[in-house]
Amino acid sequence: MDFFVKRQNFAIQLATWFGCGYSPVAPGTAGSLAALAIGILLHEFAGFTGWHFLVLAALLFAPATWAATITAQVTRLKDPQIVVVDEVLGQWIALAGANALNWKSYLAAFALFRLFDIWKPPPVRHLESLHGGLGINLDDVMAGAYAALVLFLAGCFNLY
Repeated sequence: MDFFVKRQNFAIQLATWFGCGYSPVAPGTAGSLAALAIGILLHEFAGFTGWHFLVLAALLFAPATWAATITAQVTRLKDPQIVVVDEVLGQWIALAGANALNWKSYLAAFALFRLFDIWKPPPVRHLESLHGGLGINLDDVMAGAYAALVLFLAGCFNLY
């Protein structure tokens, strides 16, 4: 198989978060749930804390942008629904805002991220208009930052 075909196939696998983007119902939610499941496992078995998820999201950002750009070019869509690596980034950023990681904060991080990702308050919607994988990913990064901020503030008031 040609190098470019292999590269393109890997980009699509990463962009769809290894198949989650092909979920027939709510692929973005499926991507968020996969990211949350990985987050829970990393916390429970590897001791990850909030800042680890921020680092993980930062490390994934450039490959996610590349993969989303390639997938958008292949599908000829501005923001293909199958691309869910952006939800992974946003969900991990949301987890980074938790003062403590437990079932309440996991649930709150998931709900808050999905809320801000769907609602798209300013400047989330504006970031979506940027070109290629950058726009695909940055709106979810900002939605994750909003979710992290609300989760952090909730933790300051011992709400979870």
